[in-house]
Amino acid sequence: MSAGNSPVPAIMPPAVIPTGVIPTSSFTPPNRTDSPGSMDDFNWDLAAESITVRIRWFGVLVGFVLVNFVGNGHNQLILNAILTLGAIYAIIDTWYSLRGLVFLDAAPLLISGMEAVFIGLLCYFDEGQVSPFRFYYFLSLLVCALRHPAWMTYLSLFLHTASYAALTFSAPLNNQRTAALVFMFVLMSWVTWATVSLSDLLKRAGRRLVMLNQVLRQNQGQLEQRISERTRQLQESQAMLVQHEKQAAFGLLAAGIAHEVGNPLAAISSLVQMLNRRDIDNHTREKLHLVDDQLRRIQRTLRELVDFSRPATNIETNCDIHEVLGAALSIAKYYKRKKGKRIITAFAEGVPRVRALRDQLVQVFLNLVLNALDATEEGGHIRISTSIEKGWLRIDIRDDGHGIDDTSRARIFQPYFTTKSTGTGLGLFVCRNIIEQQFQGRIELTQSTSQGSTFTVFLTNETIKQIGELPPGTDQGEPPMEELA
Repeated sequence: MSAGNSPVPAIMPPAVIPTGVIPTSSFTPPNRTDSPGSMDDFNWDLAAESITVRIRWFGVLVGFVLVNFVGNGHNQLILNAILTLGAIYAIIDTWYSLRGLVFLDAAPLLISGMEAVFIGLLCYFDEGQVSPFRFYYFLSLLVCALRHPAWMTYLSLFLHTASYAALTFSAPLNNQRTAALVFMFVLMSWVTWATVSLSDLLKRAGRRLVMLNQVLRQNQGQLEQRISERTRQLQESQAMLVQHEKQAAFGLLAAGIAHEVGNPLAAISSLVQMLNRRDIDNHTREKLHLVDDQLRRIQRTLRELVDFSRPATNIETNCDIHEVLGAALSIAKYYKRKKGKRIITAFAEGVPRVRALRDQLVQVFLNLVLNALDATEEGGHIRISTSIEKGWLRIDIRDDGHGIDDTSRARIFQPYFTTKSTGTGLGLFVCRNIIEQQFQGRIELTQSTSQGSTFTVFLTNETIKQIGELPPGTDQGEPPMEELA
């Protein structure tokens, strides 16, 4: 405890009131928080000030009762005037206390001196050495011990002893008055020692409670953090499970469609071939060839859907990243929002193969391409480029759509967050998990403005790290539908 706090005992003279008022700060626990009502907000000075204000008002009221109803009536006017000054000081101190401040906080020794004079004057104009106001010395020492360190309390004991000695010597000395002085000094010394010990115990207990409260807050914070982390992991696991169930359902649906549509297509194809063997005119034969070509196209589409929806293999292979992107584009061409939009590719030459789970890579790039199609208006362009920069294979997928607003950028990779009215919020989350967990790469939103967005996938291996910089290739227009198929 610092020495910069004023002892405020039962009665206080208003004389010599400094203009400066210092906010209490002598017992501010480390790392305190601003949570109202928390233990970290506890301030010993304000707590002691609250007790002091109550003791001061108790002393003033008791003093008025002693002077006007119990006393002998001598010097009643002077005593009431002194108590009135004490009441004024009590009002001022109460007002500062309500504001969270301590009045005359910077002058504790001055306050102790004023108290000694004030109590001595009350005793002098009352009954002298045997006045009941002499017990106010004890209240003053009690409050001083609560407010200040031990040395300040012992200085106050010296001032109070001097005040009482002056009161004793103001009348002729005799053995009884000398014994009373010695007895009062012994009592004040004992009160000082006892209150200093009690105050030290209370202060140490308060500091201990603050420390334990801080430990409790740290443990609470760690517990909340762990709960939040477990909740996030549960949400991510649930999101992955939902995605797997969707893929499984899609696979069953695609397999069923292929079976139900494939058999009639095979029958129709057989009939077309039988008709071609007959003697027919050239015009009819040409039309049958067109029908056969379209049947083959439908069969290729069914085969692609079945291949895409089949259970993913867990076997890693050396994948050509451009072939993987082509496979994703082969599926994306059937997306309904593909109409009226042009895909441009700019593939770097000499890109090495990457060892990966091909099906999962196809899933990642397909999702990014579909998102780009959703963000692009009819007549817009989507550009897919590959390059090698600083030991990383970089795949950029850029659209010229409306972009992503600032508030959504930080959440786009969170599960169940989507900016689309019909979206599930799982696509980018699943893509990030696949790239980070399976390929030790990363996926980022590298650019987003009102003119479009760019998502970038970064992959690497030892071969890629040894290759120098490879810029993107020349822009190539979208291949015809048949070539993609």
